[in-house]
Amino acid sequence: MISVTTRRRWTPILVGLATALALGAGGAVWWIGKQTYERTDNAFVEADKVAVASLVDGYVSEVLVEDNQPVQRGQLLVRIDAASIRARLAEMEANAQALEAGVAQVEDKARLAQAMIAEKAAGVDSARAAAQMANADSTRYGALARQGWVSSQRAQTVRTAQDQASAAVAQAQAMLEAERRTAQALGSARAQTQAQAQAARAAVDQARIDLSRTEIRAPVAGVVGARGVRLGQYVRPGAALMSIVPLGEAFVVANFKETQVSRLRIGQPVRIHADAFGKQAIEGRIESFAPATGSEFAMIPVENAVGNFTKIAQRVPVKIRSQPLAGALRPGLSVQVRVDVTRNTGPSFAEAGLTPAQYARRGVGR
Repeated sequence: MISVTTRRRWTPILVGLATALALGAGGAVWWIGKQTYERTDNAFVEADKVAVASLVDGYVSEVLVEDNQPVQRGQLLVRIDAASIRARLAEMEANAQALEAGVAQVEDKARLAQAMIAEKAAGVDSARAAAQMANADSTRYGALARQGWVSSQRAQTVRTAQDQASAAVAQAQAMLEAERRTAQALGSARAQTQAQAQAARAAVDQARIDLSRTEIRAPVAGVVGARGVRLGQYVRPGAALMSIVPLGEAFVVANFKETQVSRLRIGQPVRIHADAFGKQAIEGRIESFAPATGSEFAMIPVENAVGNFTKIAQRVPVKIRSQPLAGALRPGLSVQVRVDVTRNTGPSFAEAGLTPAQYARRGVGR
């Protein structure tokens, strides 16, 4: 048997050895984990939530969804009373029809003016022909009068007819010019009426668009949240009615220190733990790196050009996409992530900013 004295002598030694072994084992596990993984608990679930707003004003006649209800893209969410818009559409259509009739009337007048121009042009040709004949008669009778073959009275009558024929040509030309100016004025009136008719048709199209917007549909598939619209409420354009959160496309943004990102690569596997899921882990992969640190996107950026500068490790947002249980992730949840940095997959943090051509020339990822 071991004496009490011997046991007392060996007990501190054994305790010291056990402590040393435990510290050594713990240190080894920590060292291996430090070399294999990068961790952070500064990570949150996010999603590209969409705010649903009205594009027209009016009273809400129907609300067809409830809080936290899943919806599909294109599903009808809210209907706004469209009576006033229908009345405005009918007025716009009547105005457009009247202007289109006005365009047709102006075109009929323009065609009539072209016919009148042709008629007046023929009148000018006829007057010119008569004037030429009168000139010839005046020349012939003038010669005969000088030779005494006809009386001077007869020659005077022929010269008068010549003057009348010349005046008739001038009158016909004036009437032709008046018809041409009338046709030109009708052309301007037609262009103006056509522009008015086009504006009226555009107003009709806008009224039809406004009528279609009285039915507000889901722009994306997701779950309804922050529903503030109620039956009978008067809404205005731009007023937020609800939000739709596409839970199936939720992702994690992990903010790693700048001292950690050197070993991160796109495509590396990530294990995600959330308090909301207990011990259940979610697998994911690094999808991309933010183009700047989080402080650069702050509303009031940090000013480092000061005399009392203290170096603080900045955080770089890293986007992590998870497929399994992605629909269970809720934006705003805090999570802990662990990245397996032993996987040499895609571009590193330093290479992620390169263009595909630059990345290919470096020969990485092959």
